[in-house]
Amino acid sequence: MTSIFRAAMGDAAFGRLHPQLQRRFTVGLDSGEACTGRGVMDRIWHGPAFVKPFLALGGLRHILVPRTGRDVPFTIENVPYTDSYGRETVTFVRTFALPGGPRRFDATMVFSPERDCVLDYLGTHQHLATELHMSAEPDGSLLIRSGEHRFREGRLDARVPELLGGEAEVRESYDEAAGRFRIRVRVVNRYVGPLFGYEGSFTAEYHDVRSHGVRAGLRPVREEVRA
Repeated sequence: MTSIFRAAMGDAAFGRLHPQLQRRFTVGLDSGEACTGRGVMDRIWHGPAFVKPFLALGGLRHILVPRTGRDVPFTIENVPYTDSYGRETVTFVRTFALPGGPRRFDATMVFSPERDCVLDYLGTHQHLATELHMSAEPDGSLLIRSGEHRFREGRLDARVPELLGGEAEVRESYDEAAGRFRIRVRVVNRYVGPLFGYEGSFTAEYHDVRSHGVRAGLRPVREEVRA
């Protein structure tokens, strides 16, 4: 079976992932499976105070999380579907049950043959597109590093300058003893330092996407075709 993640990593690198990670990232139209993870984020953190207005602005479109917290219940929904441009797409919709109401961090991912990587469209309107480069670590964990960020709105298609953007690093592993996935996300600006991140653990369950479909509100409001 081929998923967008195996296509991006290649068979050899994908095969070095822990078997539980291989199953999680085989989610796709070929496998016919969707995955729901439920757990707790031990910590959601922000960088300096001046980044908070930017996080709050992004939060309006479900980009990043404009709140901090500890021991926050967490859900991630990975559901494959075919978008309106005929591309296989997988949702990464994260919901954080924070005091005062839940907050979402939405992304949809496609494989870009032109860029030979996964392209991560962020938010409800896919205004931000980020290259994701994936590799297997010696312990079988998955390391994801972001590449170029682009902002798309109407005819505008501009590279986000390093001064304004952030370099994301995601590490996901499987803890055999606990029977849980562990995740750590860190976004850093080259000039001002750490901006945002979270870390925690979750369990996963799988279901047949053909019978369950894509629930209302999971797909983005607007889809972007530019890769």
